[in-house]
Amino acid sequence: MKRKLILLPVIITFFLLYGCTLAPKYTRPVSPVPTQWPTGPAYQKNISGVPAQTAPDLPWQKFITDKNLQKIIESALKNNRDLRITALNVERARAYYGISRAELLPSVNATGSIYKERVPGDLSSTGSAMTTEKYSVNLGIISWEIDFFGRIRSLKDKALEQYLATQEAHRGAQVSLISAVAQAYLMLSADKENLDMVTYTLETQDASYKLIRKRYDAGMTSELDVKRAQSQVDIARGDVARYKQLTAQDENFLNLLAGSIIPQELLPKDLISVGIPKDISPGLSSDVLLLRPDILAAEHQLKASNANIGAARAAFFPRIALTTTAGTASAELSGLFKGGQGTWSFAPQIIMPVFDARTWSAYDVTKAEKEISIAQYEKAIQTAFREVADALVEKEMVDQRLSAQQSLVDAIAETYRLANARYNKGIDSYLSVLDAQRSLYGAKQGLTMLRLAKINNQIILYKTLGGGKEN
Repeated sequence: MKRKLILLPVIITFFLLYGCTLAPKYTRPVSPVPTQWPTGPAYQKNISGVPAQTAPDLPWQKFITDKNLQKIIESALKNNRDLRITALNVERARAYYGISRAELLPSVNATGSIYKERVPGDLSSTGSAMTTEKYSVNLGIISWEIDFFGRIRSLKDKALEQYLATQEAHRGAQVSLISAVAQAYLMLSADKENLDMVTYTLETQDASYKLIRKRYDAGMTSELDVKRAQSQVDIARGDVARYKQLTAQDENFLNLLAGSIIPQELLPKDLISVGIPKDISPGLSSDVLLLRPDILAAEHQLKASNANIGAARAAFFPRIALTTTAGTASAELSGLFKGGQGTWSFAPQIIMPVFDARTWSAYDVTKAEKEISIAQYEKAIQTAFREVADALVEKEMVDQRLSAQQSLVDAIAETYRLANARYNKGIDSYLSVLDAQRSLYGAKQGLTMLRLAKINNQIILYKTLGGGKEN
């Protein structure tokens, strides 16, 4: 009899673990965006079949070609505190899943107890006071719910999907961190390049001011030209201070992302010296968006909501619990393990819900939560489509803007050369030189920022297409 009682939970467990649930069959919602990328004049290059690797197939170590930037990103992946928090969230979700999964199995406990009681004579069956003792040792299962209708399995599936969602959230945090470090590195390089430019501008402006001052002292020019030249020196001094501040702040931000102080030899000198990331292709279909970490995380949350409906449905059906023990008992401690002292108990319990309005409300909540998860999933796809479309537009337009800006810089540089020559020959006033200087100064800054935007666009496109996997 003991052997049958011990084997009974094992047999029931075997059949229940492979049973069905009341959760509805999951079907992935139809993607609420076009299957192809946008077309039109702004997208001509993007749909022309440029031979390039797609982002999900390209590890970040191969996409980022700058060796120093690779080392900084590796440091960030190891030391960044925000990423560490997301990793710990994954561990927590995994532990919760382990708890939910363990609910399917019975908990076997060993218990030992001692019982003593003094009974007065008027209550004793013998008519005299007596003391009774009982010693027992038992091994058994206490209140194990037999999951006939899949309530616990549905909750286990929900915990699994939530765990997988946190894994994707962690991967998404990695992708965001990689792109953030790369963008901060590029911003620092651009600001350093601008700092070099304004420093050189300050030196040339100061030299021009000193020359004009000497000409004024010799009576060859007016005081107005001296003041105009001095104003340019003061503007350049202010810009030098501003870009020194920006580069220092850029370094502080990069150190924060990396989680440690970055050695100076790893920092960029200027934007020109930075290695350009590899070119990537969006592919022909927008289905690549379904591989993005945030969209995969949203889908896992949707699956979790779907599984939760199964648990809510199971609440309408009976719940069966089993308590069973086998052991030995004796009135004396010395006789506890003697022959013939065996005991057992078998106590199944069924709870049939008759009326509980909360059950229906809870079921309605799970259905509403699933609809919310569907809307969030669809919104994640729409947001991703818009982000990629914006990046593709910029990829096409920034090349045209960069070409136009370079032509503008060349033209203004020639204008400045001619205006300076005319002023030195006394043909034109110094005002023409100042106008050309200001225009050239702004055009060069604009050229640097457009070059930064071009490289930045490659990083944004890589991120929005779901790239960033480990090598």
